[in-house]
Amino acid sequence: MNETPLSTPRALARFALIGAAMLSVVGLFAYTGGWFSPTRLTQSRMIDALHAGSGLHPGFRAAHAKGMCFTGSFDSSGAAAAYSKAVVFAPGKVALTGRFALASGMPFQPDALAIPRSMALRFMAAGAAEWRTGMNNIPVFVVSTPEAFYEQLEASKPNPASGKPDPDAMKAFLSRHPETSRAFAIIQAQPPQTGFADSTFNSLNAFRFVNAAGISVPVRWGVVPMQPAVVQANSPDDDSAHPSDKNRLFDDLIAQEHEQPLRWRLVVTVGEPGDSTADSTVQWPDNRRHVDAGIVTVETLQSEDDGPCTDINFDPLVLPPGIEPSDDPLLSARSAVYSRSFTLRAGQRPEKPPSAVNPAEVTRVVKP
Repeated sequence: MNETPLSTPRALARFALIGAAMLSVVGLFAYTGGWFSPTRLTQSRMIDALHAGSGLHPGFRAAHAKGMCFTGSFDSSGAAAAYSKAVVFAPGKVALTGRFALASGMPFQPDALAIPRSMALRFMAAGAAEWRTGMNNIPVFVVSTPEAFYEQLEASKPNPASGKPDPDAMKAFLSRHPETSRAFAIIQAQPPQTGFADSTFNSLNAFRFVNAAGISVPVRWGVVPMQPAVVQANSPDDDSAHPSDKNRLFDDLIAQEHEQPLRWRLVVTVGEPGDSTADSTVQWPDNRRHVDAGIVTVETLQSEDDGPCTDINFDPLVLPPGIEPSDDPLLSARSAVYSRSFTLRAGQRPEKPPSAVNPAEVTRVVKP
């Protein structure tokens, strides 16, 4: 597989776009996780930096701001029950609520394929066995430590003159973090995904499954689309071909859901001794065991203005018995940031304007 060298202007430009999209996530991780000495960075300075990157958008999520809700179900195959005692993996069907979104703090940005996309799920199994997970359509994350978060934030700051990150700052960041360069090469080499419906969404972080016998194994998971990609006349990388359709990725998804329910296979990858559970920039070998745990079905799409996901915090540490966090340091940071973000937007709700995407207003049909 040929990979574009990261030193080329095109590679740096694409990395800068991904870095900018993740800017709000990075900053909030650092701010909420408390990874900065008060003498180095105050809360006010961090909030100012976040606002400089994404702008002020009262009432919206601080990260993954542009999105919409959905309801559906998970039909477990029972195959994962050998690895986890979680009720959700017992054979049968459970209801779920979820959210599709773009990974940025800008709720009205035009859709672009280069911006990472996400799917978040809330499995509502019987009793106190709820499970929440947030996944992204990239194969690995671009940084592995809290310290790297801060450095990437600094390197991604827009230059006041150009409005874009300084390429020299990004080069310097990459030179200090070869793991990020490797991660970005993996992301670049990923086959094109034309939208939400044909995207594979990955947990990125590792977790641990514990079965009824108390045996624990490291795992990652993802959802793999069962519907084919919608072939487009233009290159899937050509966002300039759709200048007037600012919501084209969401509109395409809505049109596909109008035709039929959308389905993904939930696939659990079981790690082996030596596989990193603390570094989400590292891929596990392809020959690891893959368990087809069941089918996620998206049945109804709704605006998040009044939809079922509006007040849900997709905290990755809301886990049922049978699923435990790994030693990945990003998990506790994600949990903290989502909690803080929820508190902030809840207090700003009266100021929130309508969301950019409303499935009830989309009449587009899927073209053959």
